[in-house]
Amino acid sequence: MVELATGVVFAALFLKFQNTFLFSTLSFTATYAYYAVAFSLLLVISVYDLKHKIIPDILSFGFGFLAFIGLFLFDRSFFPAFYPHLPSVAEFFYPLLIAICFALFWLISKGRWMGLGDAKLMVGLGWLLGFPLALSGAVLSFWIGSVIGLFLIIFSKKYRFKSELPFAPYLAVGVFLSFIFELHLF
Repeated sequence: MVELATGVVFAALFLKFQNTFLFSTLSFTATYAYYAVAFSLLLVISVYDLKHKIIPDILSFGFGFLAFIGLFLFDRSFFPAFYPHLPSVAEFFYPLLIAICFALFWLISKGRWMGLGDAKLMVGLGWLLGFPLALSGAVLSFWIGSVIGLFLIIFSKKYRFKSELPFAPYLAVGVFLSFIFELHLF
């Protein structure tokens, strides 16, 4: 399943950036390599969360660092492309707003609704995609998680209302779909 998901991610990224390939091979190579590494790391985080129901700080902070570096290397104002620049102050701080919402879920529920690792991961996701796409990806992940969670509760004897479901895989899918299809829900 992991190999299939990786193949789908790499193929979707190529299709997304294929016009860049025709325009500038160097820009395509840098952009494709960066996003392939970022989404591969996100896949590792998702699989680890599925298996252990925790997101290790080393993976979350590593992903966040990679996304932070991308702020300086890729311009997301029109289309993600390799363009070294200084990002705006808003690009630094908007992802923190989304992460604060996730952290509030963790704080209010004392960790029963959501883990703090999801909030840490959301900072990196916000830096990777930018504010509007990251917000759309987060909302989409809640929708996908709700549908799958209800399906598991109804049709599985293992999962009940008090069961824990890891959220990182839903975040990864929601953010990936939002990125590939440029879903601006707001």
